[in-house]
Amino acid sequence: MADTKLTIVDAETTAACLPYRALIDVLRGGFKTGCVAPVRHHHKIQKNHEPDATLLLMPAWSNSEDHDQFLGIKLVTVVPGNTARGLPGLTSTYVLYDAATGQQLALMDGNVITARRTVATSALAAQILARDDAQSLLVIGTGRVASQLPDAYRAIRPIQKVMVWDIDPAAAGRLAHSLNERGFASQVAMDLDQAAATADIISAATLSTIPLIKGAWIRKGTHVDLIGGFTPTMREADDATLLFASAFVDTLEALHEAGDIVQPLQSGLISETHILGTLTDLVKGQVIGRTSSDEITYFKSVGSALADLVTAQMVYQRIT
Repeated sequence: MADTKLTIVDAETTAACLPYRALIDVLRGGFKTGCVAPVRHHHKIQKNHEPDATLLLMPAWSNSEDHDQFLGIKLVTVVPGNTARGLPGLTSTYVLYDAATGQQLALMDGNVITARRTVATSALAAQILARDDAQSLLVIGTGRVASQLPDAYRAIRPIQKVMVWDIDPAAAGRLAHSLNERGFASQVAMDLDQAAATADIISAATLSTIPLIKGAWIRKGTHVDLIGGFTPTMREADDATLLFASAFVDTLEALHEAGDIVQPLQSGLISETHILGTLTDLVKGQVIGRTSSDEITYFKSVGSALADLVTAQMVYQRIT
C-alpha cells in the first residue's frame, strides 16, 4: 500500500467489485478474523414537521497482527422524511485509509457499500440458518437494500419465488416487475399475513416503528431476517416472532440498538440468554445454527463497521 493517491470510486465501479457470492465468502472470513470496531457514534438530528434524522459514524481498523492494514470510516445520514420527497432515506460515504500511515486511499460510494454488505451479511447468516431447500422469499420493503435481497439470497439458496410487500403497493409492483426482468418469479403480496405463512424466508428492510410481522403467521421451518429497526424505537416483528424462534444477531450492539431486541428485553419478555449468539459465533462454529427442518430461526442485524471495512477492502484490492 505504498501508493497513497486518493482514488474516488463511483457507485457503478463499487458495485462491480462486489459480486454477491464472492462478497459473502469474504464476509465469512472477515467475521472469523474480526477487527477493531469501536461503538458507533449515533446522533439524532431534530427536524420540524417530519421524523427526526440520524447521523451515524462507523469506524473500524485492522487487527495489529493482520498482514494488510486498513482503517475505514462510514458516514451515514438517515432521513425518514425523504420518503415524502421521493428520495432515498439513507445516504452514506466511505473513506478508506492505510492504517499503517493514516493516509487516505479511497473515497467510495457508501450507499453501495452499505446495501451490498447488508444483503450479503443477511445471506451469510441464512447460509447457516435457513433450510437448505428454501425456495420462496418474502421481501418486506422496496428500498435500495430490499431490492437487492433476492439476488443475495439466490447466491446461497435455490430461490425461485419472490413475494414483495410494501406499505405502498405501487412501489411493490415496481420491484416485482424488476425482479421478473431479472429472472425471478415475482409477485406483489397483497395480504402480508398470507404471504408470511407461505414463505421459507421472510426478510424485512424497512424504517417501520410498529411490528409488521406477526409470529402467529409464521410456519415451522421459516427463517426470519430483520434488517431495518436500527434504533430502539423501531420494530419490524412482534414479540411472538422472537419468543418462539432460535434468535441470533450480527453483533452484540443489536442488544442495545435494535428495537426488535431492546423492547422485549426492557419489558422482561426475554433475557439476553434468549439470543443464542452472534454471526461471528456462527461462522466460527462456536454456536449451533439450525438444528431441525421445523425450527424457526431469527436473525437481527443492525449493521457492523467490520462488514463495511471488509467490503471496502474488497473493492480497493480489486481496483488496485
